[in-house]
Amino acid sequence: MPQKINAIITGVAGYVPDYVLNNEELSRMVDTNDEWITTRTGIKERRILTEEGLGTSYMARKAAKLLMKKTASDPDSIDAVMVATTTPDYVHPSTASIVLGKLGLKNAFAFDFSAACCGFLYALDVACSMIQSGRYKKIIVIGADKMSSITDYQDRATCPLFGDGAGAVMVEGTEEENIGLIDSELRTDGKGLPFLHIKAGGSVCPPSRFTVDHRLHYTYQEGRMVFRYAVTAMGDDCAKVMERNNLTVDDIAHVVPHQANLRIIEALAKRLNMPMEKVMVNIQNYGNTSAACMPLVLWDKEKELKKGDNMIFTAFGAGFVNGAAYIKWAYDGADVAGSK
Repeated sequence: MPQKINAIITGVAGYVPDYVLNNEELSRMVDTNDEWITTRTGIKERRILTEEGLGTSYMARKAAKLLMKKTASDPDSIDAVMVATTTPDYVHPSTASIVLGKLGLKNAFAFDFSAACCGFLYALDVACSMIQSGRYKKIIVIGADKMSSITDYQDRATCPLFGDGAGAVMVEGTEEENIGLIDSELRTDGKGLPFLHIKAGGSVCPPSRFTVDHRLHYTYQEGRMVFRYAVTAMGDDCAKVMERNNLTVDDIAHVVPHQANLRIIEALAKRLNMPMEKVMVNIQNYGNTSAACMPLVLWDKEKELKKGDNMIFTAFGAGFVNGAAYIKWAYDGADVAGSK
């Protein structure tokens, strides 16, 4: 009888642009200040990709290249590349296809994954299922977003929130038992459209002089509504996953939440009765990088991860997509961390 294949993360890497946009500089661009931003979001600075002609694929390629180096992966051994993003380089072709081409991967296929801030979590779940099927051996999953390209720097409510970056993980198979992705709870509530969206640029409202003049190509958000839904949805998802797997707070080594807002993260931890020491946070340095948030925080905190750690991943995003996953970590991060 064939041995069951489990899907594990064997490496993590990231990339953030050099340019730092801190709260002081932002306060010279729009009516805000450091205290206002920090109190409401926990964000002190964010990275911005300022070079002309560079988009999401540039950051994704940087993260993937470092990932392949850290995991000593032969380019010809990669079976697939997924890029979770809300800010693709182009409407078509896919950003993943551009990344694949720049990396020179000859035996892989590539596609983009669109699930907003949940994109990485959803793509990771799909990649793990592909590995578990036995048909694929190595898959690169990337979360990458150039959020500055869809941020209105005249809107004081949203412009402090977002930054640019990319994170990537290598997903492989193992016959080792009780390791890797154990369980997940993924859900979508299609009623979220009015509260978090970009009004123009799609097929419903194509670009025009009117849409540009009226600044309709930027992220619109009703913050209070999103806050309430995010805390409730992520809290419920985490609780379901923990209950199904007989996990208590004491059993969990780390919670890896989407880095949307420090107040959301703190409210989630309170809802789960989870001490903040177990919750991975780096929003103060990067802001909300959408699909890049989760792999970036793994990259930053990799040295803290130990083989066998019980970890809960959770995210919430536009479209009111949300979910949680239970992953048992597969390697000692201290042995490989530090490659920046």
